[in-house]
Parts: sequence; structure tokens; C-alpha cells
Amino acid sequence: MKIFIEIPSWLGDAVMTTPAIENIISIYPQAKLIIFGSFVSTRLFLHHPNLSKTIIDNSKQQGFRYLNLYRVAKSIGEVDLALSFRKNFTTKYLLFFINSPRKYIYKRYTKDELHQVIRYNDFINLSLNSNTKPSSLKIYRPKTNITKKRPILGINAGATYGSAKRWYPTEFAKVAIALSSQYDIILFGGAGEKPIVDEIEQLLQEAHITNYQNLVGKTSVEELIEHISNLDLFITNDSGPMHIAGAFGIKTVAIFGPTKHIETHQWSNPKEIIIRKDIDCSPCMKRVCPLKHHECMKLIEASDVLEVL
Repeated sequence: MKIFIEIPSWLGDAVMTTPAIENIISIYPQAKLIIFGSFVSTRLFLHHPNLSKTIIDNSKQQGFRYLNLYRVAKSIGEVDLALSFRKNFTTKYLLFFINSPRKYIYKRYTKDELHQVIRYNDFINLSLNSNTKPSSLKIYRPKTNITKKRPILGINAGATYGSAKRWYPTEFAKVAIALSSQYDIILFGGAGEKPIVDEIEQLLQEAHITNYQNLVGKTSVEELIEHISNLDLFITNDSGPMHIAGAFGIKTVAIFGPTKHIETHQWSNPKEIIIRKDIDCSPCMKRVCPLKHHECMKLIEASDVLEVL
């Protein structure tokens, strides 16, 4: 049984497909998976026991995109089932040329507010005529080699989607300084988030805090997974790393502003604490605050986090 699966490009969305993909495997235990998606999202599946291969979507990088997608489809050969957790035109184009008797493209079946994990799993159930329930998020990884002498606090001040989702470096730093006597600290972030994390680092240095590591732009996705899975506490914006922490049941304080926490908070993590302010304009789902005041994040203070901890 060969199954082609296109996964979302965003890291967090890709993590949220994992319960649905595990349910596909429960229906077809011997299936071999061909995973197609962005470089970042495909890294999540490198150690999946049913993985046949990953294909990175480089169709935008050189030449004509749709010709590249056609070539990808033809290179896959015949598969028994083709599924996509995306719903744009390029997905429809790609699946049109994939050689499979059964093809399904994700769509929302209700306008009700549901967690995205449930939406993805509903797509699988309705496509495959199954009746599965989504279990926990699942990321396979090798056994960790990280050792630690003290509990570790992770700080993730970035959010790739846009500035509206980002809490402020000064507030992250206040929390880290207050907890530095109890935890060693790791600062996470992508290369594009270096100015944000460097500001936190400067504030830690000014407070004479030395028990921290700045890993911004220094970790692969596999290394990020390894580090996050080893944390004792994670303080983060709504982001891909937040969902990785959820997959490992890490105690997490999740800061929400413009996004729908009901739909995208950590799935099935009893150790999650959500902090948000209930204001009229939130959630707006915008990348940048359209009203220019960003109060959904500005109203959240370090004391709010420290109080719940």
C-alpha cells in the first residue's frame, strides 16, 4: 500500500496533522508513506516507521512552477491513495497528475469553531469512510543525547506568521530573569528572529544572568525537536515550536493574541497554560495589527505569566 500525503508548509500545521496521519496508519498498518511538503515540515517525519521517502517542494525555486509540480507528480509513480492537507490551486493541480485511483483534498466541513487537529481528522474520516478519534500529537525521534544538571526553561519569542503573534522581548526577558534561579535558559528562534532574541539576551546580560544559551538560527528542525523535548518549561508565542512542545507533553505557557486559541492551542496537553486578553478586536487573524495598537499583546505582562506559574 503506497500512500502519497501532501502536508502543510507551516511547521505548526504539519505537527497538527500527525494524529490524522497516525489514524491513516491504523487503517493501513503496512502502508508506505510518501510525504511531500516544505523542507521544514517534512523534517518532522524523517523517523516515522512507515516512511518510504520525503519529497521537498522546491517547485517555486527554479523555472515554471507548474511544470515542476507536473514532474514531481510523474516521478512518484502509481500510488494506492493520494491525500493533501492543503486546499489551494497548486494542490488540485498536483493531485490531478498523480497516478492514483483515490484522491482527496482537505476542506473544512463546518464553520463551527473546532480545533485544527479535529478538522484534519474529520477530513481523513470522511475521505476514508472511517470513524477514528484523534489521539495525541506524534513526532518520532531518536533517543535524545542531551544531558542536564538543572531544569531547563525554553523561551520562544518568535512567530514566523507575523509580528502580530509576537509578545514583547522585554516581557520575555522579565520572565526569564525572574525564573533564572530555578532554571537554566535556552533562547530559541529562527535566523530571521535574531534581532528579537538578541534583545532578550542583552537584557539578560544587563541583569547579570549567565546561565543561558542563545540558539537563535543555530538549530535544524531535528535539533529543535530534540531540545524542546528535553525542556521542563516552555514559554512561547503561538507557533510551530509550541506544537512541538505539545507533542511531548512539555509544561507550556502559550501567549495568544490575534489568533484563535480554540482552534490552534496545543492539542491534548494537560500541562498547557494559555494566556490571552479578551478584547473586542481579537482574534483578528492578521499578520500585523490592523489597528496599530497591538493591545492583544501589549496588555499581557510578565506578571501574568509569573502569577500562573
